[in-house]
Amino acid sequence: MQVRVVAARPWDVEADILAVPITSDAPSDELLAELDRRLGGSLGSYRAIGELDGKAWRSAMLAGGGETGVDWVLGMGIGVLGEQTRVTAPRIGGALMRRLIGVSVGRLAVWLPSSLAETDGVGAAALVELVARGVVEGMADPYAIYREDIEREVPPQLDELILCVVDGDLKALGAAAERGAIIGEGGNRARRLAQRSSNDVSPDVLADEASAIAAEHGLAATILGPEQAAELGMGMFMAVGRGSDNPPRFISLRSGGAGHTGSNGRLLAMVGKGVTFDSGGISIKPSDRMEEMKMDKTGACTVLAAMATVARLAPGLPLMAVAPAVENMPGPHSTRPGDVVRALNGKVVEVNNTDAEGRLILGDALTWAEQQGATHLVDVATLTGAVERAFGKLITGGFGTPQAWWDEVSAAGERQGERYWQIPLIDDYKAEMESWYADLQNSSSPEGSLIKSGLFLREFVTRPWAHLDIAGTAYLRKNMPWGARGATGVSHATLVELALNGA
Repeated sequence: MQVRVVAARPWDVEADILAVPITSDAPSDELLAELDRRLGGSLGSYRAIGELDGKAWRSAMLAGGGETGVDWVLGMGIGVLGEQTRVTAPRIGGALMRRLIGVSVGRLAVWLPSSLAETDGVGAAALVELVARGVVEGMADPYAIYREDIEREVPPQLDELILCVVDGDLKALGAAAERGAIIGEGGNRARRLAQRSSNDVSPDVLADEASAIAAEHGLAATILGPEQAAELGMGMFMAVGRGSDNPPRFISLRSGGAGHTGSNGRLLAMVGKGVTFDSGGISIKPSDRMEEMKMDKTGACTVLAAMATVARLAPGLPLMAVAPAVENMPGPHSTRPGDVVRALNGKVVEVNNTDAEGRLILGDALTWAEQQGATHLVDVATLTGAVERAFGKLITGGFGTPQAWWDEVSAAGERQGERYWQIPLIDDYKAEMESWYADLQNSSSPEGSLIKSGLFLREFVTRPWAHLDIAGTAYLRKNMPWGARGATGVSHATLVELALNGA
């Protein structure tokens, strides 16, 4: 798809469909008023009868032609102008593509009035980037993985996206829009991989996907099997992976040579939980929604896709992705509640709940990343049900230390329109994680369990670290006006934004 940014009045652009954001508070806009006049007053008429009142994601398709350069005009409500934020911008793009499902369109123009760029300090460059990203993410067909031969209405695959602005540095705005499209493509890559079923994606297949990314972008790949992981001393990683007939794979991708850092002197490691299926192990889960546990590999899919995206935007930038991949299953070799294992960093851990497996594999992965020279770390994981109960499907909870590093990670998320909420690391809860037989337990009482998950992971880092718990936000259980149900690709854009700070 070609992406262009043009300085043009909305009636002058030529396209199959012109999309126009409509706010519910109807601010005075001379260009919108003139477009309405050229459409014979239809925008105003639709608003008058409540069909196009600006309510978020309510839309109407109007005939164009006449004094415009488009065949059709799609009015899309976006809510109150003063309430628009960077979260809204990618949703505008996504909502447009969801509205156009089943519609034949090759060239889509989107009118972006200056008032949108000025609201909440978004800025024109961020606006075009985020809308372009949202359009690309909205083009994805979430059901195409296994159902390509079934006739159904799907989002259109655009030949050209034209973003219309009042004025500005078109070269810079064009680069921003192209950047957004590339980030959107990477997010879709993460989504496709996350949604593949567990009988399709084992740890071995996830390693193959990583190797393909490495070959595609000239990255160095490290794939460790169970024997190598055990020899290195990854006792927590092996405690989870040894119960399945599908052997574990410890996966890493790296760009830049050994000892290389970015312009900021850092080597960022992005660590993603890669549980290709989580039955809970011996501490088996209830059957309700267990089919969703194919999504427990989403963190790994996210960091691998982010690695590919950064390689496209900043080739050679020193960066690392680490994806410990396991299948957590009950079996004759499974870890039992009460087993004691030694972590890669030497700490001794009592495994009293085999369904608290993500923190085990992440702990060894974080230690390994530091051993490879990582100066800053971010892990992404579908770690706890508690985070969804606390924040729902639209906010990602997280931890970080020191505070300045968390602030940097969350600021990267804010720039990409992704919401995060910091959870405190309260040391008073550590006493509840004590063990008679080991340095600590991997699970304890349910009170404060979300905080305890962060405290456990903190035991395996010595450098700036942030943990993003995407258990709630990684996938949607129902369609939204701006996104299809299934994997969301959440945190991919944040990781890319954070990594590019070192370019």
